[in-house]
Amino acid sequence: MGKIMNESLIYEILSAVEEIPFGRVASYGQIARLIGRDKNARLVGRVLSMAEYYGQYPCHRVVNHAGRLAPSFTEQRELLMSEGVGFLENGCVDMRRYQWEA
Repeated sequence: MGKIMNESLIYEILSAVEEIPFGRVASYGQIARLIGRDKNARLVGRVLSMAEYYGQYPCHRVVNHAGRLAPSFTEQRELLMSEGVGFLENGCVDMRRYQWEA
């Protein structure tokens, strides 16, 4: 990692997540690209796992590139469904239909 993770980077990631519209999802890699750190999707995931310490952010709107939900985030599916996000038969978000085009 070229940069050390600090509060500035954390808030940069959380600000990008905050821009995801209601009823849409973004991938970890997509958020990483938005902040100019194309190869740091895992960093985005790490930051989102700590987001509760920094305020209220719509972290439930971030999934992996295939639409898979975070295994330890049990409320994620329910929150997305309450926003009208649809799922495929395999349990993943329908990325073709619901991915945010940032």
